Amino acid sequence: MKKRQIYMGLIGCILFALCTKLQAQTDSLLTHRYVTRATMYGIGYTNVFDTYLSPQEYKGIDFRVSRETIRMTKLFDGNVSVQNFFQANIGYTHNRADNNNTFSGLVNWNYGLHYQFRLTENFKLLAGGLIDVNGGFVYNLRNSNNPASARAYVNLDASGMAIWHLKIKRYPIVLRYQANLPVMGVMFSPHYGQSYYEIFSLGNAGGVVKFTSVHNQPSLRQMLSVDLPIGDTKMRFSYLADLQQSNVNNIKTHTYSHVFMVGFVKELYRFRNNESRLPSSLRAY
Repeated sequence: MKKRQIYMGLIGCILFALCTKLQAQTDSLLTHRYVTRATMYGIGYTNVFDTYLSPQEYKGIDFRVSRETIRMTKLFDGNVSVQNFFQANIGYTHNRADNNNTFSGLVNWNYGLHYQFRLTENFKLLAGGLIDVNGGFVYNLRNSNNPASARAYVNLDASGMAIWHLKIKRYPIVLRYQANLPVMGVMFSPHYGQSYYEIFSLGNAGGVVKFTSVHNQPSLRQMLSVDLPIGDTKMRFSYLADLQQSNVNNIKTHTYSHVFMVGFVKELYRFRNNESRLPSSLRAY
């Protein structure tokens, strides 16, 4: 009788271990199909400087929109996440004498991977790399010969992130900090005093694409955000410090932006084509 109880206990332990392992494998396979998506809108301060157009700094207002998706992948036993981040901004600035203005705009797209180090159940650090693609312009309203300057550069960034889930009196909060540092890349830049007519019409394009690194493009993007559930909605409030600068072909530029943003966060589940989205009784349409 005792032997039988021992055998039954062993069989129960084995079955429990197998079920636990199967559940863990199932969770690992399904985790990568959950997507966190955030859409943000913001306004803030910007400082624009471009010696191709003017030796003066221009300061004013920055309007910005961003869209981000993050999900886990199957890489390294499901410990790697992929981030897709897009943002665009328009700036309107004026010089110190307040007798001239500029318009500026930039579109930025980041795509990359982070390895997640889960230090505790509620806190983790992420480290990885991103492809950083940028394109935009600065337009000076009073210049006649060279009224505009183009911005076009691509970087490989080192990226780090910290995510902390906490509760204040049972109220769940998610804090996140992220920093992206360009390590190497290429940038389009005319030579000082060279017109775009010379480059694109006369074909004098030698040396307008330059290798960049921290020595001639010391830049940094930082974001601090907090996610707060409000009713059935999760809202995100964030502060973005976008500090871009360069010294290429004897042209110095910088755009320092400090923007406060607010938006909504959605948790989504990706279905395959052959899967039913929801039972017919639960479908809204």
